[in-house]
Amino acid sequence: MKNNIFNEYVGKVLDLFNMTETEMFSKSRLTKHKDARYLLYYLCHKRPMEKHYIQEYMKERGYEIGHSTIIHGIAQVEKKIEEDSDIRTIIEELR
Repeated sequence: MKNNIFNEYVGKVLDLFNMTETEMFSKSRLTKHKDARYLLYYLCHKRPMEKHYIQEYMKERGYEIGHSTIIHGIAQVEKKIEEDSDIRTIIEELR
């Protein structure tokens, strides 16, 4: 349903973090990869996109996650936004 929006955000996040789609959708726990995924969840959530769609689109790319992980990622980005105005500016430009 909102697959095009998801794909657009994937491209923007990949460019921002200078990484490949393979890196982003790997099970890597590197901070860079995790932050990229969290930002993707946040952007989709604010669109608004329901969490089950985010989960479905991630699964289509080989990355299975639960709703709680999406919620946690969104919360982490919201926390960073409160702490760092530069992140807020970057997110506004991505949206």
